[in-house]
Amino acid sequence: MNRFFIFVLACGMFTSVWGQTIQLQGRVLDASTGQPLSGAAVWVDSGMSTITDDNGGFIFRQLVAEVRVLTVSHLGYDSYEQLLGIEEGVSAWTVIVRMDRSSIALEEVTVKAHGARPSRSVSQLDIHLRPILNSQEILRTVPGLFIGQHAGGGKAEQIFLRGFDIDHGTDIQLTVDGLPVNMTSHAHGQGYADLHFIIPELVEKVNFEKGPYQADKGNFVTAGWVDFKTRELLERSFAKTELGQYGTGRMVVGIKLLDNEPSDQHAYIAAEYSYSDSYFDVPQYFNRANIQARFSDQLSPQTKLTFTASHFWSRWDHSGQIPVRAVESGLISFFGAIDPTEGGETSRTNINLQSQTAVKGGGLLKNQLYFSNYDFRLISNFTFFLEDAVNGDQIRQAEDRIIMGYQGSYTQPNQWLGLNGRSTAGLQYRYDQVNGVELSRTLNRMTTLEQIQFGNVDEMNAGLFASQEWQLSRKWTAELGIRFDQFFSTYRDLLVHAQSASARAGILSPKINVSFNPNDRHQLYLNSGRGFHSNDTRVVVPRLGREVLPAAYGADFGWIWKPANRFFVQPVVWYLWLDQEFIYVGDAGIIEAGGRTRRYGVDLSARYQLTKHLFADVDLNWTRPRAADELAGENFIPLAPVFTTIGGLSLTPYKGFSGSVRYRYMADRPANEDNSIVAEGYMVTDLQLNYARKRWEIGLNIQNLGNTRWKETQFATESRLQNEAVPVEEIHFTPGTPRFVRLAFTLFF
Repeated sequence: MNRFFIFVLACGMFTSVWGQTIQLQGRVLDASTGQPLSGAAVWVDSGMSTITDDNGGFIFRQLVAEVRVLTVSHLGYDSYEQLLGIEEGVSAWTVIVRMDRSSIALEEVTVKAHGARPSRSVSQLDIHLRPILNSQEILRTVPGLFIGQHAGGGKAEQIFLRGFDIDHGTDIQLTVDGLPVNMTSHAHGQGYADLHFIIPELVEKVNFEKGPYQADKGNFVTAGWVDFKTRELLERSFAKTELGQYGTGRMVVGIKLLDNEPSDQHAYIAAEYSYSDSYFDVPQYFNRANIQARFSDQLSPQTKLTFTASHFWSRWDHSGQIPVRAVESGLISFFGAIDPTEGGETSRTNINLQSQTAVKGGGLLKNQLYFSNYDFRLISNFTFFLEDAVNGDQIRQAEDRIIMGYQGSYTQPNQWLGLNGRSTAGLQYRYDQVNGVELSRTLNRMTTLEQIQFGNVDEMNAGLFASQEWQLSRKWTAELGIRFDQFFSTYRDLLVHAQSASARAGILSPKINVSFNPNDRHQLYLNSGRGFHSNDTRVVVPRLGREVLPAAYGADFGWIWKPANRFFVQPVVWYLWLDQEFIYVGDAGIIEAGGRTRRYGVDLSARYQLTKHLFADVDLNWTRPRAADELAGENFIPLAPVFTTIGGLSLTPYKGFSGSVRYRYMADRPANEDNSIVAEGYMVTDLQLNYARKRWEIGLNIQNLGNTRWKETQFATESRLQNEAVPVEEIHFTPGTPRFVRLAFTLFF
């Protein structure tokens, strides 16, 4: 893309076509709360369609002067229709649409008006059908995404998606109300993303997209991104208690601080405390505490301000990853431990200030300031006595971090080259100050034997982006986007006389997305773009920035099809290429060359409404991940999933009862480059059953209903046990949850 084209694009995005037009403008609101409904499908009988923005706003231009039918659809609400008598000589028409809530119905999932955002339909439906009940379920709302816990519940989960072993977040961007979750240059691994500061009962919406196709999404967006939206308000206060096996207990309280009337101010505070010994032979003594407060105020008819503050703390012991040979020989049980002194402690404090202002002509200005203070300590032992036959190989990883940032964007409906569209431009800035990034050898947690890495990191990322959407015709829509990111990285090595080094690099990321709606039941789309994930500062500084930003090139070709009102199908064929990348291995303090990789595959999602209250869903994901520069047979990508499927049945409230039964299956996959070591697949089924009355609700949750013995996380690791003469490379694993029964009682007031 040459400079002339970029200049023309930047100028043209905000150019309006002058002339007399009749425009229809409005907002879509929840009738009971007055809150704006974003993502509602809006269309008129001429065939023009759009999606409401975060303020619930929409606008149509160049409508002819005749009676029109306005239709609005949003999942979980009754469809809305209104006859509009637009007369000659009227230049503008404004409507306020108030939608009434209803039971979930697949008829409300529309194929039209989605443009190049096909995931919107699935995400809206799934969050309604499968309410998030615990912290692990937060990420499982994304079709095809698997997680694995291998440190007793306190460490961030390992993530698998689209042929990636993403580790803890290297190739997926996670945000909560726009607040970044991923940690750059983290002590344990690049992109480390701990979502445990979210109180699950406060999650209202999950937006996601697979692939690097959206201009406002920057670092870590290769396999995709997920943004969690927490509740703007509590409609009623609640108190919840959970009790379960293995010494497990949990309490959650949410208090509505202001009445919903007047509807321009809302405030609440919620707190959570969890404890569990868990199912391991060595109790994990897991403790977690969360608190979140939110206040929002409609300062004027145009401007809304939201302030959110939260604090999270967690401490735990864990059994780590154990070798298969230790279990098979009877040295330990399936739930045993080699080093029982592993564990960790972490905390995070967040402050998030957001505003949005509706601008004349349908524009929307958004601003966000955020601040996080984060601490992390982790004690692990992956190789036991491989390096130190006397004291063992226990390590400590630690850091103290401050994150500060700003995000701002302006969206304006417009006409460009005579076509109706919408322009967006924005700025993002993030600064990380990380003190005492440490990797040390330890004994029994407390004694430091050797400091391997110890230093300070300063990292800044500034990003500019712009995009233009067009409705080319009644059937065709297109979106063109561009993004530029600049990174500045500095590492100060405190072990080598405070030696400092710096690096800088930038990357340009174009995006092109096109969709075609031949009718109301079909949509074809092609999304394409370039993305990236940054590498650890300790990697790029020695190389003067040459490997700061390895690029990713992707494309999705998909089809959204509604063969019947209650049946929704979405097949996708996709491809993703990653450039050369270097990885800082936090567990060893070394740098590994990852090489170039290619992945392609097929995703299939289907949703079917069997009855008014019973829904079925299935997601099938097949992937072929390979290293691009290795010989056939030696080019497997360790632990990358090759086939996964998730599905189940969900019952929406019927005479007080609701619930679901769900399975997840991951096939065998290579654990090393030549597939000589295999990570075993598994299938696990979970059950949730609830009974609710007006003032209370009782719930039963059973994880691993069939009591399957399975390995949740697996690694091909070389290790040595205390009495072994030579090391052995084989599967090391963390056992998955056995049958786990919990009861919950919720009181509303």
